[in-house]
Amino acid sequence: MGEHYSPAAAYIRLVQHLIETCLLWHMSMEECMEALLLHADVSPAITSTVWKELEKENQEFFRAYRRVPPQYVGQSRR
Repeated sequence: MGEHYSPAAAYIRLVQHLIETCLLWHMSMEECMEALLLHADVSPAITSTVWKELEKENQEFFRAYRRVPPQYVGQSRR
């Protein structure tokens, strides 16, 4: 059946999902922190902590993510 998370773990999973959405828009960590604070009332400290953990767990992805110029990703952002 489905996995059951504690409320804290469920919140972290939610923040992770929101960060992944920011990554689709090729946002920087700072842009993501601002967006999550404004639109989801997530503390920048929580966002940066989860972001840094994702970076640790997915080093290759973030190396490549930082190499792709934003103008080539999410052309419809304008």
